[in-house]
Order: sequence, then C-alpha cells, then structure tokens
Amino acid sequence: MAAAPKSVPWDHIEREQLTPLLQRQFFSTPQLTIGRFELKKGCFIPEHHHYNEQVTSVFQGALKLSFSGHDVIVRPGETVSIPPHLPHSAEALEDTLVIDVFTPPRRDWEQKQDAYLRQQKLA
Repeated sequence: MAAAPKSVPWDHIEREQLTPLLQRQFFSTPQLTIGRFELKKGCFIPEHHHYNEQVTSVFQGALKLSFSGHDVIVRPGETVSIPPHLPHSAEALEDTLVIDVFTPPRRDWEQKQDAYLRQQKLA
C-alpha cells in the first residue's frame, strides 16, 4: 500500500535561531530533507560540504554562493543545484528567504551535528 500524502504548514514547524542572522526550519521524509532559511543581510555560512545533493531556491532577497572562488548570485525565482561533496559557502547580500532540498535526508541536522551553521560570522 502506498504512503498517504502529508501536509505540513511551515508555521507548525519549529524555528531554530541558529545565529542572530540565521533562522532555520526543516523536516524530513525517508527520501529527502526540505529546509526553509531566513538569512539577514550579512549572514555568512562558512565553506562546507556534505554527501547530500542540494537544490537551493531563493524566494526573496539575494544569496551569493561561492564554489572555490567561483561566485553565483541567486535571486528570487532562481534555483541552483549543488552536487554532493562540492565545497561551498553562502552570503546573504540582503535579507533573504531560501528553500533548500537535500537528498538523502540531512541526518546531521536531526542530530544537531551542524556546528558550521551555528557560528556567527559576518561576511
């Protein structure tokens, strides 16, 4: 028997204040994790990598993603895919709302093994 669809309103999902400039909500299914990030202007996420494939969509603001010196600015209505294991960092050029999708799920987030996100660092 197939699994039933599940509706999850964002306002029912815990908001984690990771730093004064970064807030996250997320939930996972057996196949993926979806995260909603609110980044204040100047928020910087240091270079990191993970074995998860990532798709990032910007809904408000502007996000600069850096890949070993190559920068990509993602604006509302734009999406970028990040292959597994590719080192990258991010900087909010203005107040920004982002949806990230990861496969496989982000078990490190569930286990709070995400210290790189919890470091307050200005760009």
